[in-house]
Amino acid sequence: MKRESGALEYHWVLGYISSLMKESIQQPKPSKLSFRLQCLIVFALAFGCLANGQTYGSASHQATVQVSQVTLIQVSSGSVNLNISGANAVAGQNTMTANDQSTSLLWGTNVSQRKITAQTNLASSIFALKLLALSPTQGTAAPEITLNSTPWDLVLNIGKSSGSCQLQYTAVALASQGTGSDAHTISLTITVQ
Repeated sequence: MKRESGALEYHWVLGYISSLMKESIQQPKPSKLSFRLQCLIVFALAFGCLANGQTYGSASHQATVQVSQVTLIQVSSGSVNLNISGANAVAGQNTMTANDQSTSLLWGTNVSQRKITAQTNLASSIFALKLLALSPTQGTAAPEITLNSTPWDLVLNIGKSSGSCQLQYTAVALASQGTGSDAHTISLTITVQ
């Protein structure tokens, strides 16, 4: 309300000055009117500066930021192929192995007391498949695990972090087991520690 009345008064003063200027232009000689006009111009300029510098009101509202629980996990490669052949076997030894470190694991969680577990969908497999987290950027790598259908700890103490590690898979076969293949679906899960 104050702003509107101040603006109206200011506009009235400007209108009055305008009419005085017209009268002053029409009169050939300087008069008291021109002095009055000069005073009003100074007053109008000062009043305008004051009116523009005043605060006539304010408003406020609330802004709320809400963060929900976030838990993300991703592997960099869709498949890992471990091929045990004559190239990685040693004569005279029953145990043959193949390694792969081509896959990275990435995660992020904003919840404390979390760990990452790993398991396979195969209830029983012909050959052993082992997994180890190499150099995690957050948390602690658990000892190498032999995967089965039970979740095993892979990385511990990752709570409230984003991190990554390399996954080292090791396939282990015995010469006495013969040939064959196992197709695993590996599940990596962030869970409560």
